[in-house]
Amino acid sequence: MINRQTLDFLSELVENNNREWFLANKEHYEKARENVIEFTGELLKLMRKVDPSIAEELDAKKCVMRIYRDIRFSKNKTPYKNNFGISIPTTGSKLGGVEYYLHIQPGKSFIAGGYWMPEAPHLKAIRQEIDYNAAELKAIIDDTGFVKLFGNFRSQDQLKTVPREYSADNENIELLKLKSFIVSHQIKDMVKSDCAEYIAQVCSKIYPLNVFLKNALV
Repeated sequence: MINRQTLDFLSELVENNNREWFLANKEHYEKARENVIEFTGELLKLMRKVDPSIAEELDAKKCVMRIYRDIRFSKNKTPYKNNFGISIPTTGSKLGGVEYYLHIQPGKSFIAGGYWMPEAPHLKAIRQEIDYNAAELKAIIDDTGFVKLFGNFRSQDQLKTVPREYSADNENIELLKLKSFIVSHQIKDMVKSDCAEYIAQVCSKIYPLNVFLKNALV
């Protein structure tokens, strides 16, 4: 489970997001990161029962994303993220693509899945799959349990115009205009002893969406 001290570190980092404080509290950071890695290892064991495509050799340490921000092109020059991010890919060990993503942040933790902002070739392939097999996708995203957990799938980022390959009167145009294909669910208490089991249970509802998206890319 995630320790309270891990969340305390993130809360303190928000108030002291500078290199001097971080270096002075490096031991606190290392303990927090080790806790997140251990939790990721526990979660991976459960997740492989949910999604058999998650590689057995996937290293929990490599799933935990860097806490250091890339500030080169950002107006926000704070050097560190205020969260721990965990990426669980569904194709080998490379992060990104169709995946599950756990965000650990005091009061703002969530579990997500799907494909965030695919590049043009993958976006085209997913739209083609939607055009051919929209009924399959709609059966997943309009399921009552799915909507209760994740809300309206169609409400995420969309193109303002119609994709060139499709017409405005296409019955699935709201799905075809999507730029991302993701869902997320807030985790209210990351320190509960059964939190990993709960996250895996939520991911079992994301799994059919990830299968649909991966099939589009085959």
